[in-house]
Amino acid sequence: MKVILLEKVQNLGKKFDIKDVSEGYARNFLFAKKLAKPANDETIKWADAEKKKKAYQQEEQLDQMQKIASKIDGFEVEIPVKIGKENQLFESVSASKIAAELKKADFEIDKNQVKLEKPIKELGEFPVKIGFEFGLEAEIKVIVIPEN
Repeated sequence: MKVILLEKVQNLGKKFDIKDVSEGYARNFLFAKKLAKPANDETIKWADAEKKKKAYQQEEQLDQMQKIASKIDGFEVEIPVKIGKENQLFESVSASKIAAELKKADFEIDKNQVKLEKPIKELGEFPVKIGFEFGLEAEIKVIVIPEN
């Protein structure tokens, strides 16, 4: 029996795939859990339309991410921190602090997107990678300066 998967099913296929399965498996598992529909001309056309729609949406998302990545690439962000008499930092610069400064500059970046191996604990300029969906990356420069 041919079915169209409505969700990803482990060891069978991904969403909108057309698969040939036994009637018992289809009726007792896939249809019962609403994981699939019987494949006929109407549902195959529907699945094709949904695949195209999903591909278009992913293409739009990729284009949007590329624009954001190219806009932020090379951006410099200054982060003021409190320091002691001998230029030791009283606080470290973490991924969440960098993300907060980027949000002030109108970039919607989550702290999980900031690829920082360890917090920055000294004054100076540091290259930091920002990760995006679809494997895109951008590099910004974080400049840690003393707070006035």
